[in-house]
Amino acid sequence: MREIFAGLPWWVKWIAVPVIALVVFGGLIASVVGFVIGLLFKVLVFVALVGGLIYVVRKFMSSSSSRRDW
Repeated sequence: MREIFAGLPWWVKWIAVPVIALVVFGGLIASVVGFVIGLLFKVLVFVALVGGLIYVVRKFMSSSSSRRDW
């Protein structure tokens, strides 16, 4: 493989080959990146919802325990 690339100009190695790879695998790369971003967004929403639920439950429990003190 090195012998094949050794005789080629620099722009073929550093511009043409990556562009061809992006054209061929671009859809796959885009779907993987989209899946990862979607997964991270869902994890963030899950953490926010669980945190909000814990906050509401603790707030409710503290207010109900203070009513019992009266």
